[in-house]
Amino acid sequence: MKIKSKILIIAGSDSSGGAGIQADIKSVTSLGSFAMTAITAVTAQNTTGVMSIIPVRSKEIFNQIVFTSKDIRPDSVKIGMLHSSEVINSVLKSIKKSKLKKIILDPVMVAKGGTKLIDNKAILVLKKKLIKNVDLITPNIPEAEILTKIKIKSISDMKNAAKKLLDLGAKNVLIKGGHLSSKNLKDIFVNKKETAIFVNKKIDTKNTHGTGCTLSSAIATYYGCGKTLKKSCELGIRYVNNAIKTRPNFGKGNGPINHLNSFTIDKKFR
Repeated sequence: MKIKSKILIIAGSDSSGGAGIQADIKSVTSLGSFAMTAITAVTAQNTTGVMSIIPVRSKEIFNQIVFTSKDIRPDSVKIGMLHSSEVINSVLKSIKKSKLKKIILDPVMVAKGGTKLIDNKAILVLKKKLIKNVDLITPNIPEAEILTKIKIKSISDMKNAAKKLLDLGAKNVLIKGGHLSSKNLKDIFVNKKETAIFVNKKIDTKNTHGTGCTLSSAIATYYGCGKTLKKSCELGIRYVNNAIKTRPNFGKGNGPINHLNSFTIDKKFR
């Protein structure tokens, strides 16, 4: 397989392998691209929750981004867990210094088990500074509620929250509808010119650990390969849905999804 593009991932590490940098690398690789990383934090976690979080110094995060990008130029960038305002400012500074383009922001705030992964000051900096410097922001409903202060209970609420994010400076918004109670899963893509709703059948399972990380990385990969943002979202959602359908059922809590669902293994290696 020929490598299609080069993706830089800025995110935290998940020791259980289901989310964070590990999910990002698996997603990018499975979709045929080359993954590079800047690690923002090291966590000890499993499918039942997060035990500890060790932050990486903001200067070292800056160094990872700038030094890596200077040598191998990324075609797109995925940003995940940014736990403090210092880290956000450092990431923003490094993006500008390296003149990085095609940036996807997954505003990671709370782990599946409920552990908070970002402080309140950082949320304000993310809203005021970072959102306007990325191409797409991909919040789930709880994250969109925190960012917009809008209670989301319907598709109409999702649209209103997306418009509020556009007012905050976002260029494109994808709000993920997985937290709504419905038979169908509806994700909404919005910018100032268009609104698109991606509808898929909801899969009844607790094994969805890392879906947000996986989706944003998949979108970054397709976008880095030259697809439009809207098409990248559509293809990324399809990849994640297939990963949920073929989940391996590992662990005692919120288990991981199957990042290898895009692979076709040669018969002699089965």
